[in-house]
Amino acid sequence: MAERLMTDTPEVWPAPAKVNLFLHVVGRRANGYHDLQTVFQFIDWQDDLRFEVTEDGHIGRAAEVAGVELDQDLTVRAARLLQNAAGTAQGARIHLTKRLPIGGGLGGGSSDAATTLLALNVLWGLHWPLERLAALGLTLGADVPVFIAGTSAWAEGVGEELTPLELPEPWYVVLVPGASVLTRLVFTELDLTRFRAPITIRDFRAGQGDNDLAPVVRRHYEEVDRAWHWLAEYGRVRMSGSGASLFIEVLDRAQGERVVAACPPCWRICLTRGRNVHPVHARLGQVTHWGVAKR
Repeated sequence: MAERLMTDTPEVWPAPAKVNLFLHVVGRRANGYHDLQTVFQFIDWQDDLRFEVTEDGHIGRAAEVAGVELDQDLTVRAARLLQNAAGTAQGARIHLTKRLPIGGGLGGGSSDAATTLLALNVLWGLHWPLERLAALGLTLGADVPVFIAGTSAWAEGVGEELTPLELPEPWYVVLVPGASVLTRLVFTELDLTRFRAPITIRDFRAGQGDNDLAPVVRRHYEEVDRAWHWLAEYGRVRMSGSGASLFIEVLDRAQGERVVAACPPCWRICLTRGRNVHPVHARLGQVTHWGVAKR
């Protein structure tokens, strides 16, 4: 199937968002990074990318992306990183259709970077194993490896130590308040003397786990707190990553559509569904090298 996709150009490559079903901060390292426990699940709200392979080695964007400078664009950085690591003379012209909010805690930039690595690994004929791509992606961001691994996952370390999980695939309503959260500020404000004791996958399946960053974000960002109170009328609110995006699980599409219809126009809102397999992996027929945990 991968060989067929290599000849079908232009090809659209999806870059899905993720939500964190919980996020605990369990320690801090000497280098300042925090040890986390979380569960990632993909949702079917996504950016789309297309790639034109070039033979001149140039890597660039087909168009500017609002709010993202060229040198900060993770698709460009990922392509250049892979090009240098692989020693290939091929280049790429990158077309990005941006739908996911920038800096909303849904992993949009990391997902774009991961899809770039997955796509160019095929289109450039590199055939690197997923572990090698994930190790490269980690240098771009802690969330990149889970998108490369391709399955919903329990994560530890800074988010890169992955154990794939089989999870229900419910409907979610995702709400994006009009706030840009500074992740560094949120972690700085955490009480460094009261880290969580680690939990297990069994604990998570029994219902334990919330987002340790949410109280800090709600305290510093009034708009997030206001959105939280509104969304709480419809279900249990959770925050993804360091925010500002909030989400609830709903019973079905009909219930989700009612919540979306009631949302004030000042916020972005999306009805979406949880997915355990990254759409690129589903299409290529790739099986993650990490296995699947049912614990």
